[in-house]
Amino acid sequence: MTINRIRILVAAMVATGGLTMVAGQQPASNPNFTGVVTAMDAKDITGGRRKFEAGARTAWHSHDRGQLIYAEQGRMRTGRRGQALKEYEQGGSEYTPPNVEHWHGATPSEPLVQVNIQFGGTTNWLKPITDAEYNARK
Repeated sequence: MTINRIRILVAAMVATGGLTMVAGQQPASNPNFTGVVTAMDAKDITGGRRKFEAGARTAWHSHDRGQLIYAEQGRMRTGRRGQALKEYEQGGSEYTPPNVEHWHGATPSEPLVQVNIQFGGTTNWLKPITDAEYNARK
């Protein structure tokens, strides 16, 4: 899935307040679609919104089937095990593949409203992020 498609999916979720997908094909006469468009079952997809105050973040964790996070408001900081930190402006997003240890939250100086989508499975929580890890060079 491309980043643009992911951003569209997240924007749609934010705009509608959640997932309302139902399995089935859209009628060919529907003026909102061109070609065959099939709504897919979303029973395993979960999502949520969290507000992180400046400096707040998750512990290290992973997701069995991956996660998409989107910075709805503010500035987001993310980290993956063994990689440099990343920061995203409002509207930025990051997809983390299945079983990749990571963390995310607000930057030290700015709060964040984050939208998150999990693609089923479980979240495996690990150790808290140390201040040294959170403040490491980007």
